[in-house]
Amino acid sequence: MQSHASTQAATTERVAAELEIRNVLARLAQLADTGETDEYIRLLTDDVVWAMPENPTIGLAGSERRGHDEIAAGQRERIDAGHQGPGSNTMHTISTVSIRFDADDAATAVSSFAYWGDTTTAPAVRSIGRYVDELRRTADGWKLARREITFG
Repeated sequence: MQSHASTQAATTERVAAELEIRNVLARLAQLADTGETDEYIRLLTDDVVWAMPENPTIGLAGSERRGHDEIAAGQRERIDAGHQGPGSNTMHTISTVSIRFDADDAATAVSSFAYWGDTTTAPAVRSIGRYVDELRRTADGWKLARREITFG
């Protein structure tokens, strides 16, 4: 039987982990908008997988990218196309985040997102959807290991 002190310590650790995960998710959205690719990549595991379906509404082809190099290339392509980053007048927001711990060092987060365009003139939602994210605790903290995106 667990003591009150050990139960309280476990709860405190879980809350701290959840807050760190929420910050990782928020930073990913913010860094998509600022275009800071190197910092963006530091939030991902080495073997990260990013699965995104086609979205003709905003002109994105579907893809599944693996590892830092492919993810960085994808972000740079979206920046070059004006879909994110400096001067794009776009913004990614996330909400309704729920986190389930699968183990002490693994969690799944599900969140809703909205992708905004024309943020400096007439803000409009260009797409909405859901992220299903798998995260792992590493020696450097919690990192995104897999993101599956659905639109609509």
